[in-house]
Amino acid sequence: MKKIIISTFAISALLFTTSCEDDFDNDVNDVVVTKGEADFSKYISLGNSLTSGYRDAALYRSGQNESYPSMIAMQMKLAGGGEFKQPLMPNDTGGFTNLFNPTTGDFAGKYTLTVVNGALSPGPTAPGAALDNVTSAGPYQNMGVPGAKVAHLLAPGYGSQAGLLTGTANPYFVRFATSATTSVLGDALSQNPTFVSLWIGNNDVLGYATSGGDGSNPITPVDGAVGVGFTNTYTALVGLLFPAGTTRKGVIANIPNVTSVPYFTRVPAMPLTNLTDTQVAQLNTAYATYNAGLLNAKNLGAINDAEYQRRLIKFTAGAVANGAVIVDKDLTGAGALPKYRQTTAKDFILLPASRVLTPQAGGGTSVPLEDKLVLTELEAAKVTTATAAFNTAIKSVATAKNLAFVDANAKMEELNSKSGITWDGVKYTATFVSGGAFSLDGVHLTGRGYAIIANEFIKSINDKYKSTLPQVNPNNYSGVTFP
Repeated sequence: MKKIIISTFAISALLFTTSCEDDFDNDVNDVVVTKGEADFSKYISLGNSLTSGYRDAALYRSGQNESYPSMIAMQMKLAGGGEFKQPLMPNDTGGFTNLFNPTTGDFAGKYTLTVVNGALSPGPTAPGAALDNVTSAGPYQNMGVPGAKVAHLLAPGYGSQAGLLTGTANPYFVRFATSATTSVLGDALSQNPTFVSLWIGNNDVLGYATSGGDGSNPITPVDGAVGVGFTNTYTALVGLLFPAGTTRKGVIANIPNVTSVPYFTRVPAMPLTNLTDTQVAQLNTAYATYNAGLLNAKNLGAINDAEYQRRLIKFTAGAVANGAVIVDKDLTGAGALPKYRQTTAKDFILLPASRVLTPQAGGGTSVPLEDKLVLTELEAAKVTTATAAFNTAIKSVATAKNLAFVDANAKMEELNSKSGITWDGVKYTATFVSGGAFSLDGVHLTGRGYAIIANEFIKSINDKYKSTLPQVNPNNYSGVTFP
């Protein structure tokens, strides 16, 4: 059975694959830096974990220092930009000791690579400290809040300490909110920014996808009132940031299709290969009763032949790729029969499943994978449909408000292609660990990945406002750290 682990071969050589192509737009050494039609004197960034610099499944100090807004702010200073402060974590580990949940892993420290049984494997570290409060050192211009959805930026009390007990507050905003009743948007507007970047909406669909569509974190409805539906909430948010008659300029970005990131692509959809004849005989015998029950259900008319064929469990020995056995709640009920089937090439097995897809654990074979570990074809279609609708709304608002627009979805798709993105001879792709752009959690970027995104924002700002902010060099930032 195939082990889903990272070979020790995935070392720096893989991070520095070169190509004759380059993503330099032009040589900026002789370009005079100007602000154009924009005013960068008070730049504020709004968003979620991607804006905060979150990486390796945690928010920690060195990751924050390589957030894409901090890179943009550094370039803005060359054109009259002002101070840009971030609510830095107290350590370089992340997590909160007083909020840590050992069962779910919530608020653990950052992921690191360690050698396990001769291979590199990512795993969490212990949280670094208790939840702290840094409000007194503010105000802060990076207002990215990990976990935030669109409606959360408008929500009063999202930074209330008491709200942590009721689930209405976010500990990352509690750290720097100016009061228990304020909102992220309120604290941003109180600084009277001259320029704003906004990248929000990922979590409105990502939470559903990363939970395998198990129902614990539903997709935000496209339609509905402000605070309920994505379109109206996003439109209201941008309207408050850029009211009619304002001179404030800004840039907004759409959201990537989450199924293009390593969290959904690292583990093959049909992951079980090189099964022995003995293993196959044992497995097929173990599922014989289930298969017989399916046949009986078909004969009784409880399920049709197409579903019978889809649900039949059968393993094949040799180099053949076998689907993993999963629980699929969307299958037709057939009496007492469990809702089992094997994955197909159109399903997505999530990164955490790699811990149980081993001969020892029996995950996907003798033990079906849980619903939360698989995004099925049907669930993935819901994600794709919602993402497309959200992005239509975002682009429409950008046009209506005459703002710069970043097609982050297209850039992530480019990273996910075989050719990837090359910068000064260094190639970046969405390949887990070895691609260089994504951190160990498979969702968030490395410093180098955030630099690629920073450049997309910079290019859009320059195009829209006739500024000449220089791009940053992704190769100057950090990637995955090897032991």
